Amino acid sequence: MKNKWRILKILVTVVLFGFLLSFSLKRFNNAKMENVSINMSQGKTPVYFVDEKDIKELVKQFNPTKKIGDVKIPELEQKINEIPFVDSANVYMNLNGNLNVDIRQRVPIFRLNKNGKDFYVDEKGVEFPISRNFSYPCMLVTGNVAASEYQSLGQLVEKIDTDDFSKKYFVGISKQKGDYNLLTSDGHYKVEIGDLDNIDFKVKGFKTFVEKYLVYQNPEKYKKISVKYNNQIVTTLNPYFKENDSILRNAPKIELKSEAASQKTEVKKPETKPEIKKEIKRSEPKKEVKKPESKQTESSKPKKVEKKPEVKKTVTKKKETTSKTSDKKKKAKVVVE
Repeated sequence: MKNKWRILKILVTVVLFGFLLSFSLKRFNNAKMENVSINMSQGKTPVYFVDEKDIKELVKQFNPTKKIGDVKIPELEQKINEIPFVDSANVYMNLNGNLNVDIRQRVPIFRLNKNGKDFYVDEKGVEFPISRNFSYPCMLVTGNVAASEYQSLGQLVEKIDTDDFSKKYFVGISKQKGDYNLLTSDGHYKVEIGDLDNIDFKVKGFKTFVEKYLVYQNPEKYKKISVKYNNQIVTTLNPYFKENDSILRNAPKIELKSEAASQKTEVKKPETKPEIKKEIKRSEPKKEVKKPESKQTESSKPKKVEKKPEVKKTVTKKKETTSKTSDKKKKAKVVVE
């Protein structure tokens, strides 16, 4: 009997407790929602992309009666997470009837201008649009950057922001023909880094170049400083800088002289050989011709005798003709040879 009375007591208490709980829940659900608290979690730098007024308007849409029981918390939470500026959202109700909305906003690492469109990219590599209400100060990146490079590019921007030297010099990043360039605050030159590998090593190389050489030069002197090659720094002069005029003018002249000299040496070698051969061939017939010329001079001596009779003159003429014919024959022989 005692056990039966105990079981009846337990059942009665459970029924009473359930009745009181259901009554209190009905009363709680029918009560008006007194307050809506919106908590925007801020990191190192405050971000104000999401406005509290917009969140409160969403709460009104999902609770038109303003009763606690009519609030559709799962649907409201999903709707807030769909906002492009929101990284994560959590919606819950207190026992006091207060609705709490905890929102974590996206923090952009850099601003990308791609194909004529501007948008932000956060540390997770997620794109989200620019807000009309708030503009976040961050690094500007231009060029056709692939989505797979967002995180590595974000790491580069973080290294620049945390380093005092890099933050002083670099104000932007551009991608041209597959190579990344760091834009400087002076605006006269850019630093070419190539790909996004070995960023620390490349920045250190530029730092040493600045400390040992660029500090003593006019920054307008250079157009580009390339550190993408291993253990090598390549500089490009600015053609619009007046002090570079003499260097740029003399540089092509030196190249032209070297080319002309190489051409001359190549032409001289084939010209000298045929000239030497021709002289040798001509010198041989000259020696043969000199011998008959000496004889002809001796035979031509009768030309001086003018007082001799006419008969002798005819003879002399015949001799002369014979000598001339002989000379012609001899000359003809020389030509044939």
